[in-house]
Amino acid sequence: MNFTVLTIFPEMFSALLGVGVIKRAIERQHISVEPINIRDFAKDRHRTVDDRPYGGGCGMVMKPEPVAEAIRHARKKHPGAYTLLLTPQGRLFNQRVAQELAVCAGIILVCGRYEGIDERIREHLVDEELSIGDYVLTGGEVAAMVVIDTVSRLIPGTLGSEHSAQEDSFSTGLLEYPQYTRPRSFEEANVPEVLLSGDHGAIRQWRRQTSLIRTILKRPDLLMDQPLTTGDIEFMKKLRQDMKTIIDKHTTAS
Repeated sequence: MNFTVLTIFPEMFSALLGVGVIKRAIERQHISVEPINIRDFAKDRHRTVDDRPYGGGCGMVMKPEPVAEAIRHARKKHPGAYTLLLTPQGRLFNQRVAQELAVCAGIILVCGRYEGIDERIREHLVDEELSIGDYVLTGGEVAAMVVIDTVSRLIPGTLGSEHSAQEDSFSTGLLEYPQYTRPRSFEEANVPEVLLSGDHGAIRQWRRQTSLIRTILKRPDLLMDQPLTTGDIEFMKKLRQDMKTIIDKHTTAS
């Protein structure tokens, strides 16, 4: 997978590319990340990429010419790449969208700055607008890093285990189960016995059930459209009955 990032601050990506999982994925050629400076496509000697908005108003707007040239350059270099404009107006990025993007031939990420990019770029030169959340950043670079990091984890070979990405929070539609490591006892808190039992079936069941409990408590909205097994339903029914019993007892006592 190739990621091409169009930005006026390519130096911002050095930290992302120089450490951890992303660095190893690049070294092993599972992914490539190429930041391209939009200023390189400006025609004037000052490398101008912004101008005052027509109609007046605060701030500056990114000019269409250098952005358009940068996009066309990236598309010529990577035919078939999917072009994304990072903007608060775009489709909300989540794990499901990341999974969709992970099968693309390549991704071009266009990072806006100032008050935004000339509307004609949005209308004619991008495949989709993407947002990482309902808030405003100073530019699209941080959003692009989020997309690169999330999608890269789904590229085969990027993670140490082929199952790691499949078990992450949201990959299954549920929040991830609790994780423990050595020591067995820490400040009088112990690792659950089931994880020490060696019974892989019991461990899988415990992990699934604790994922369900976490999701119910923290993000119940995720369960509305999530396919659930018969076992999941029976477990949740038992939880409901146990809660009803507890509530009824305390209600009667009061």
